[in-house]
Amino acid sequence: MNLRYFLRNYPTAFVGAVIVLVFLVTALGAEQLAPHDPNWVTPRDSVQPPNREYIFGADHNGRDILSRVIYGARISLLISMTSVTVGLIVGVSLGALAGWNSKYELVIMRLVDMMLSFPGLITALAIVAILGSGIENVIAANMAYQIPMFARLTHGLVLSTRPNTYVMAARSVGLSDFYILLRHIMPNILGPIVVQGSLLIPDAIMTTSALSFLGLGVSPPTAEWGGMLQDGIKWFRLAPHVMLFPGGCLMLTVLGFNLLGDGMRQWLDPQLRIN
Repeated sequence: MNLRYFLRNYPTAFVGAVIVLVFLVTALGAEQLAPHDPNWVTPRDSVQPPNREYIFGADHNGRDILSRVIYGARISLLISMTSVTVGLIVGVSLGALAGWNSKYELVIMRLVDMMLSFPGLITALAIVAILGSGIENVIAANMAYQIPMFARLTHGLVLSTRPNTYVMAARSVGLSDFYILLRHIMPNILGPIVVQGSLLIPDAIMTTSALSFLGLGVSPPTAEWGGMLQDGIKWFRLAPHVMLFPGGCLMLTVLGFNLLGDGMRQWLDPQLRIN
């Protein structure tokens, strides 16, 4: 598939990929790209509007908003991508076990149904309320609703794949269950799982920002978009740029991952693929 074909048939996925790539590069190169220390306080520059020294302006503590937005991208992407990766590994393992072995299916799937009966944000709030704030606890809070989502999806995919001829042939020659799952089933169900993961990343970013906005997420003074929105809400009328830039970056990142996920789903699903 060449670039011209991809641009013509999957333009939204291309736009999403570009947005995601920009924020990934920004997060990885935060030290080189940030013009100031994100936590350096300069009271005399409090709520400075955008200017040559502070391109995005300064917040109420005189901290450079551009630098904090750049470092905030690193925190948001670190938390979301770590939680989705670990949630994918654990959830897919549980879902595959439940779909392949009926002895564990009832217990695993009832636990999954119980966890999914609560909204993801409510579950995350309960976990951080018990464990406290901090990056590790926010990751755990995100994983708490990502694991059952991956488990349910994988369970259904394994159940639909088990009756296929190639799976039955593999069982008839005495191959182990683990080998069949790993080499014959997983490659054929990986597409929907990857798409699910790409769509859960923006969900995790929003949850992380919501927790920080409520004062239960990443501990200050660490730069995080939700925390920046919470800090700037009282200054919205006097200095709207304090909220505008972190809010805009949050919106763009979520939009980018959603466009990329929708494009991947269209590309991997034969029923949606453009001929």
